[in-house]
Parts: sequence; structure tokens; C-alpha cells
Amino acid sequence: MATPLPSAAVIDIGSNSIKLLVAARQNDGQLFSLYSRTLDVRISAGISQTPPRLSEPGMHAGLAAVETLLREARHYLPHKQQIVATSAVRDATNGPEFRERILKETGQVVRILSGDEEANLIGRGLLTDTALSALSSFYVFDLGGGSLECLAFEHRRITAAASFPLGCVRLTERFCQDSSLPFSRSEQQGLAQHVHESLQRGAFPFNLPTPAEAIFTGGTITTARATLAENEGLRLESSRSYVSKLSLQQLLDQIAPLPLTERRAIPGIPSARADVFPVGLATLITLADYAQVSGFWHSFHNLRWGIADELLIP
Repeated sequence: MATPLPSAAVIDIGSNSIKLLVAARQNDGQLFSLYSRTLDVRISAGISQTPPRLSEPGMHAGLAAVETLLREARHYLPHKQQIVATSAVRDATNGPEFRERILKETGQVVRILSGDEEANLIGRGLLTDTALSALSSFYVFDLGGGSLECLAFEHRRITAAASFPLGCVRLTERFCQDSSLPFSRSEQQGLAQHVHESLQRGAFPFNLPTPAEAIFTGGTITTARATLAENEGLRLESSRSYVSKLSLQQLLDQIAPLPLTERRAIPGIPSARADVFPVGLATLITLADYAQVSGFWHSFHNLRWGIADELLIP
């Protein structure tokens, strides 16, 4: 279905999922979603090995997902279209091979984003979220399967951006001996120490006045919010968009002692994400401690929205 308004389709090949957004720009300049879909395709499995490589099954599943989302996007007859890839493809030695495979099968060029490009486009996407328009100076964090993007905004302008190899798939492979087993205290401590030391070594300035506001995007915070909403008998969309560090810690304490089979049975936790969810939660909590924030505002307006905004420049 075509729209008379300028529209764009964006496919984001992430480490843990592949997502589509078809968005249009209203006459007042605001973006709105015509259609979105997420496919849980973990192309980043094995990305923590040396050297990092995409597996053949991962590339095959990734290509199939891209083809599916391209077909779905065509129903909306978008004026512009772009496919982007982030940490898993960016870091893999055979990332260019995967890119060429997509080009050969679909005719579409994949834009492989640098860490800086990814972070800045995430920030651009956040600024399209009208629910956050009252915030002026704040942090933005986006946790994917391969990387953690960090930004600082002052007076709604990006003043710092950095990308860290701290994605939940990457860290699960590194710190969990077996992700089907409970997430042990010693594994949690090792992970927290690594995240803390990585942030300490990084060039990102965590120097906003405390207590600072912080926004988080990505699958881990979405899953956390959905699970907490289920505990209260609410739908994700009707739950409060602010998630406190205390509630994240309580949720980790609830699920860390459980094996994977039991985590998958918890309402709100997608089966495909249950193995990496404890590590994602522990990363969020460590980040909150390090940045001295008491919790995070959750937004769905992340990378895809930033690219759509870029494509639809008036």
C-alpha cells in the first residue's frame, strides 16, 4: 500500500536479530511507522572467536530473513530503501562475503556501518521520539548482540559517541561456560568486572551532572520491560517506559538461577533471546552503576529510525 507522504524502508542486520521499519514523514516533519517487524536470526553466533567469522548457517538464515523483509517492504512501495549491517558483519573477517551474497541474491547493496556511524544514527533516531522531547541533556545506550553504543547529549545535541565490543551474544560466549545452565555468581562477577574495565579504558566521557537521565534501546531493555510488565499483568505498550536499576537487579536475581528451559517459559522473554538475556541484564546493571544512573527510559526509536530520518531529509 503506497502512501502519498515520503516514505523509506530500512532493514537493520543486527547481531541478534534482523529488523524492518517502513516509516513516513508527516507534513509537520515528524516520522511515523507504517510497518515494522523483527526476525530473531542470530548471525553473530561464534563472533567471539579469533578471528571472528560468520557461520555458514548464520549467513544462510540472514540472507533468507533479508529476502523476507524486502518482500514485505515492497507492499508499502517505499520511496527510498536501505539495508545496513552493524557489529557482527562489521567485525567478521567474512563480512564482505556476506555482503556480496546479499547483493548477488537481492540486488541490494548493504551499508556496513562503522561504530561511530552506528552510534550517531542511533542518537538521531532517538531525537524522533516525541515521548522524550522534554529531555535536554542525557545519555543514550544501545545494547546489541555484538556491541554497546554510548552517546552523550547536551541540550539535545550529541557531544560524545563511542562503540564498545560488549554485545550480549559476544559476552555470553565469553563468560558463560554453558548458556543452558544458570548464570552463576562467579560468571556475573567476571562479566561485571570486564564491562567496568572496558568502560574505564574507553574514550567515552561519563561526565554529565549526576543524577543524569539515560535512555536505553535494543532487545535487552525491551525484553526486560516486557517481562516486568507481564509480572504486573500489563502489556508492554501500556507499561511505564522507565525501568529502574532496582527492578533490573530483581529480575536478574529471579532468572539467573534458572536453566535455559525455565527461562524460556517466563512470559515476556522470547525463546530465541533467553540464552543471552541474563548477560544482557547484568551488562545494563553494570552500566547503570558505572554511569551513576538510577534507571533507564526505554525507547523503540533507535538505529532504523535514525536511518529513515536521514533518508527522508526534506
